Amino acid sequence: LPAWQDSQLFIKDLHFDGVPMRIYLPREPSASKRRGVVFMHGGCGIFGSISKELKEKCYERICRYIARKSDSVVLSIGYHLAPEHRYPAQTLECLSATVHFLKTADTYGVDPARIIVCGDSVGATFATSVCQELGHRTDIPKIRAQVLIYPFLQALNFNLPSHQKNADVAFLSRERTVHFILKYLNRHCSLKEPILAGSHVPESINLKYRKWINPDLIPDEFKLGYKPSLPTSFLPQVHEEVQELFEPRVSPLLAEDAVVCGLPDTCIVTCEHDVLRDDGLLYKKRLEDNNVHVTWHHVEKGFH
Repeated sequence: LPAWQDSQLFIKDLHFDGVPMRIYLPREPSASKRRGVVFMHGGCGIFGSISKELKEKCYERICRYIARKSDSVVLSIGYHLAPEHRYPAQTLECLSATVHFLKTADTYGVDPARIIVCGDSVGATFATSVCQELGHRTDIPKIRAQVLIYPFLQALNFNLPSHQKNADVAFLSRERTVHFILKYLNRHCSLKEPILAGSHVPESINLKYRKWINPDLIPDEFKLGYKPSLPTSFLPQVHEEVQELFEPRVSPLLAEDAVVCGLPDTCIVTCEHDVLRDDGLLYKKRLEDNNVHVTWHHVEKGFH
């Protein structure tokens, strides 16, 4: 298809509270209000775009596909990228845009009770954070569901079975994952090795969160060849440099149960050849433990 024409969709650029958006509306009239999808693209918070230009067009076709195939109104958020726009600008822009859409859904022919949020990779992180922050709000419509496609959900342990198994898989290796996190947070890349080793986490935090982030919680079929990592020395200076890693906006797996139990129905997609696979598996268990309905799709030959 041409970069900016679609016979089935009306496509328009918008700004919600200064945040660039693109909305995809099916042209075919509907007898009732449609579903809404708020889409947050991946790219580690430092890549990706909603640009219509062919050389930059990362998510244009997938958003069109979702709108056409599900007969939904899709809102794609063009949040500003780090490090020029410092964390947590990206999460806050996604939050602001989602709230605006929930409040103005009628304007776009959308049923405010049938809006989901969706994202891939760090976009799924943003989607998770938005749902966590809005879960107990009563002044706006409730998000109906969240769709998390190979989400990044924790920065405490980079030695889980999926990190070991897929440490050198193309595109998103274990080393690249931490490298991009540091770029996103505007921190020096010299911190990468101690973070990979786990030296940024004090024992008190490890003990507090081992009930949620622990290889013992990963099903046995995903632990073939796994070897527990050796204990490492805690480095207080590294810990002080990366305090953001322990915030739920970066590591949503650290959210308290009081927050998690208020989350909407969830669909999680994991891939076998993905360093982030176990993040999705751990979050699936947390949600189920808090009586949140989860649909899980695992792509056995899939990768990030």
